[in-house]
Amino acid sequence: MNFIKNNLANALTLANLFAGCIGAIHLILGDYQTTAICLILSSIFDFFDGFVARALKSNSNLGLQLDSLADMVSFGLIPGLTMYKALEPFGTELLGLHLPFEIKYMGLLVTLFSCLRLAIFNLDEEQRYYFKGLNTPTNTVLLFGLYYAFKETGSFSILFENELLLLLLIIITSWLLISPIKMMAMKFKSTQLQDNYPKIVLLVGGIAILAIFRIVGIPMLVIYYILVSLVFQRQLK
Repeated sequence: MNFIKNNLANALTLANLFAGCIGAIHLILGDYQTTAICLILSSIFDFFDGFVARALKSNSNLGLQLDSLADMVSFGLIPGLTMYKALEPFGTELLGLHLPFEIKYMGLLVTLFSCLRLAIFNLDEEQRYYFKGLNTPTNTVLLFGLYYAFKETGSFSILFENELLLLLLIIITSWLLISPIKMMAMKFKSTQLQDNYPKIVLLVGGIAILAIFRIVGIPMLVIYYILVSLVFQRQLK
């Protein structure tokens, strides 16, 4: 019984990794719906591994390391591969110039900065009720959400038909991952209404965005999350 108690959270973390691996494979194959399903599963496992560890008081250094390693695939490799796929049609062309390499590899900068962000997070003890910079799951939702909406509905075509805009998106999101900007975490320090205004604004606005825009609303929700976090910087502590 103790074995199950001590390792249930780690099993959920490994399930996150397993779903992430499958999602990455299907992303390369162009099966974006399966990748989307795998990301949803990874997010669920990622949430519940921490919840279970706290509930069963089975937190451990092993669990901490496993969590980051699993997130590196599900929320580090997948967004990098997403931008890799988005830049693939442009080959070696940039502003009419022929580069000695294909620019799709620039998409993997997101993966590098995701790795850096996860390492910084593990060493930073301040980020209990807020994040410094954009967390990797949210960044994955933004980048894959944009690409998935483009593939499914043709939305955001201006972005995906312009290699410069895609490279700019890579630069901005890579910086956001390691930026000092405080981002909201959905953890409640108290039941006082005034302490939870940012979360209430995010929840109400987020529901409205998803109800109106559906698939297209998924990346828009992340942008809204960033804006709400910027507005309520002083309350995030």
